[in-house]
Amino acid sequence: MKRYVRLLTMQLRISLASAMAYRANFLIEGVMSAAWLALTLLPLYVLYSHRKSVNGWDMPSAVIVMAYFTALRAVLEGIISPSLVDLVERIRSGSFDYILLKPIDAQIMVSASRYEPWKVFDLIGSVLMVIYAFRQRGTVPSASEIALGLGLFVAGAIAMYALWIVCAAASFWVGRLDNLMYLLGAIFDTGRWPVYVLPGAWRLVFTFVIPIAVMTTFPAMALLGTLGVERAVGSIVGAFALLAVSRLVWRQAIRSYTSASS
Repeated sequence: MKRYVRLLTMQLRISLASAMAYRANFLIEGVMSAAWLALTLLPLYVLYSHRKSVNGWDMPSAVIVMAYFTALRAVLEGIISPSLVDLVERIRSGSFDYILLKPIDAQIMVSASRYEPWKVFDLIGSVLMVIYAFRQRGTVPSASEIALGLGLFVAGAIAMYALWIVCAAASFWVGRLDNLMYLLGAIFDTGRWPVYVLPGAWRLVFTFVIPIAVMTTFPAMALLGTLGVERAVGSIVGAFALLAVSRLVWRQAIRSYTSASS
């Protein structure tokens, strides 16, 4: 375990050093993140400008869902996606052989190969959105609600990582999966809205088939104190079950790997 912690820390330090080599990028990325957050919130203002709620969700509650979406998007684009895009290129070129030769688990190695540190601006923005939403509501979440909200955020990140690792593992058989990863990203964009504003059939799809609700809506409900115990436990168990499935898919993909140089 210590070896893996040292690996993750070292990769983070390398990514930070690389990012700080162009310090103006941090300022530019910060401005771009602020602009993106403003554009993301614009549809909410348009939707709620003439109504107080949509299927029981008022605007502050919807902003909390948007905050979780923003935070998970920062994790996706800052940690998960850069590493897995790099994995697809390694498989195509045959340089994945060098990963297998290292005395460390290949999945952990490729999952920590690249970071985009400036995505921290999106995380900060998501926290500010939550603070704004609760000020609009005139309430403060309890310590237990904050703990459950953070726990379900981790569960949502695990579920998201599992989906992306399954998609990346398919590259061992297909080669290039750029379009599939873009499709998965487009599907993830539905997480910016509470799942309960969708029609019934789509609500089931984005809860049980592609667990978008586990990633954004349920954590927001936990922070709002409206998520039942059964759903909270089901979300956490489901996230880890999906992670286990992704591990099985990864191991099967490794067995079928043949070097591009062979």
